[in-house]
Amino acid sequence: MSENKDFLRTIVEEDLKKGKYKKIVTRFPPEPNGFPHIGHAKSICINFGIARDYQGHCNLRMDDTNPTTEDTKYVEALKDAVQWLGFDWGKDVYFTSDYFPKIYDYAVELIKMGKAYVDSITEEEIREYRGTVIQAGKRSKYAQRTIEENLELFEKMKNGEFKDGEHVLRAKIDMSAANMKMRDPLLYRIRHAHHFRTGDEWNIYPMYDFAHCLSDYIEGVSHSICTLEFENNRDIYDWVLDTLSLELPRPYQHEFARLGINYTVMSKRKLLELVNEKKVSGWDDPRMPTIAGYKRRGYTPESILNFCDQIGIAKANSMVDVAQLEFCIRDDLNKKVPRVMCVLDPLKVTIENYEGSEEIDAPYYPHDVPKEGSRKIPFSKELYIERDDFMENPPKDYFRLTPTQAVRLRHGYIITCKEVIKDDSGNIIEIKAEYHPNSKSGSDTSGIKVKSAIQWLSAKEAKVVEVRLYDRLFKDEAPEGLEDINPDSLIVIKDALIEPAVILEKPDERFQFERQGYFYADPIDYTDEKPVFNKIVGLKDSWAKKTKTEKIVQKIESKVEVKKAQVVGTEVAMSEEQKALFERYTNELELNTEVSNILARDEKLSLFFEEALTKLNSPISIANIIVTEVARELKESSELKFNAKQISELVKLIDEGTISSKIAKQVFEEMSKSGENPTQIVQDKGLVQISDPAKILPIIDDVIEKNPDNVAKFKAGNTKLLGFFVGQVLKATGVKANPKVVNELVEQKLK
Repeated sequence: MSENKDFLRTIVEEDLKKGKYKKIVTRFPPEPNGFPHIGHAKSICINFGIARDYQGHCNLRMDDTNPTTEDTKYVEALKDAVQWLGFDWGKDVYFTSDYFPKIYDYAVELIKMGKAYVDSITEEEIREYRGTVIQAGKRSKYAQRTIEENLELFEKMKNGEFKDGEHVLRAKIDMSAANMKMRDPLLYRIRHAHHFRTGDEWNIYPMYDFAHCLSDYIEGVSHSICTLEFENNRDIYDWVLDTLSLELPRPYQHEFARLGINYTVMSKRKLLELVNEKKVSGWDDPRMPTIAGYKRRGYTPESILNFCDQIGIAKANSMVDVAQLEFCIRDDLNKKVPRVMCVLDPLKVTIENYEGSEEIDAPYYPHDVPKEGSRKIPFSKELYIERDDFMENPPKDYFRLTPTQAVRLRHGYIITCKEVIKDDSGNIIEIKAEYHPNSKSGSDTSGIKVKSAIQWLSAKEAKVVEVRLYDRLFKDEAPEGLEDINPDSLIVIKDALIEPAVILEKPDERFQFERQGYFYADPIDYTDEKPVFNKIVGLKDSWAKKTKTEKIVQKIESKVEVKKAQVVGTEVAMSEEQKALFERYTNELELNTEVSNILARDEKLSLFFEEALTKLNSPISIANIIVTEVARELKESSELKFNAKQISELVKLIDEGTISSKIAKQVFEEMSKSGENPTQIVQDKGLVQISDPAKILPIIDDVIEKNPDNVAKFKAGNTKLLGFFVGQVLKATGVKANPKVVNELVEQKLK
């Protein structure tokens, strides 16, 4: 394993060194109540990846404990997702339902130990008796039932003698526990529903917290890896296994941050709502964040795996920019798909001085010399070009065809506009042009200089295809529901034109439609009679984006010009090299304009930034530290005691939630003085961020107890005092506590 292993692999290696387990066994345990999404892809990569790295095994197990929502089609979708991503679960798919008899026996054992009881209060009373974060719960009177009475009632529940909700089985733990999950959690509930595997055999079904740990134990799982929302459930996990005194080795639960992506929803409930309300065509709609959706859209398994690898495994939840996923598919396809020409909005061009026809040889990979492959493109008198590739009254930096500006037909000849034909409404319907016979690409002796090449197709041979232009499903960065759907997330062009060579015998192929983006032959709707192509993702360097960048550069430089009149020695206009850097930083890496401006203009900072990026793909965080802290150090000292790798290491500690941003400043100061590695500084000084509520709650209690007057003012309506309490708690922990966790806990305590 590499030195930069994530915290989960560190745990696995330590357990192996101690001899805790002979074999590493993980599991991917989804509930089959929906299609798996991109968040599941991360979990698949983690669980199967760790098993692979340590010569272990990962079980695929369906958590089928809720018969009302589960279905075989979801099981098949989950299996397909794991296989498509390139992982193997072995001979058998496991099901929690396989263990129902054994789990039932364990429940009976807990009853006999006096550790579980049948409760008969209502669901509302269960919630009411649970208490709050600051108020202990109250145990049901039915907890006093004898062991014999509980055994008899539980068996009757199993035999179907009671209605849904009439009774539940609960663990008897602690109704005053700080972790509210431990306040006599439910173990079983009655469900008179048909199960897709066990039929009508069972009338009671185990709760997730009870079934999960026991299924792990039965399967011999060593590391039960869950997302952070199950952190508080870990206490139940341990309680069940410890109380039953199950033989060692037993599994332990470890949590990682779940995946959040902007402009995306990953709640199964919301995804199901999209399907049921017919806002999408189904679970595999190419706009859906499901693995089936990405697969149909044309994403490759390699791009998803690379994305999961890039975002890493962190301990604190954060939001990933969807642009990072789009970068991964672009990066993958750019290396391997053929380039072809497609015209989405055709405009007719008649070349008046050309007669006959010919075929022009064009490479599929014009920029990749080692790759071979070409096709013949028919050329004739009547062509179609993209409507946007001609402008009658163009702006200054428009380099395509105009009444006064020649342009090259991609792989072909240079043409000049001679006449613009319009209809009665003034719309352009045709361009009359002439070609220059001695200007053919590869053997041009015309001496005519042109600034760009445009797409074109021969009118007679071009094939009509349907092109589906997919964009982000939601218009808002943090969508709430159906009202945030992007109305332009799908635009269908039924009469686009494409090269005849692209019409496929086997439609499982991807292409770059030059200057349009990357496209995939739809695996369901594509037919010989009706070829259909899905847009996977756009190109990163479109003319519109370039124009936008140039405007930003001009805006910044205009500010510089204003400053020049006021201050001696201010910045000069950007060089072409600096502009190229600025464009890359704003468009490709999506840094803000001010940060991009500073980096592009300062060669030392730029080189430092580029080197740091090779160690960690977190451009925004790295750039922010470099233009503030590193820039300040360079200004004060000609020689730095730290290097780019150490800055990347510091950013990684922040991204993973190991330290807070405030602590990072303290670590950076120490790095500047000593040159010590940030990880070592954090360990030596005990600066690891505290996120465990069990450690934070006593401090909150102490702060509240010491400030009764402010508590009274807060409860009287002065909610601004929330910041005071949060600040006091952070101060008491030496600013080590996780501010987000503190904020949530303080708010709960003060309710």
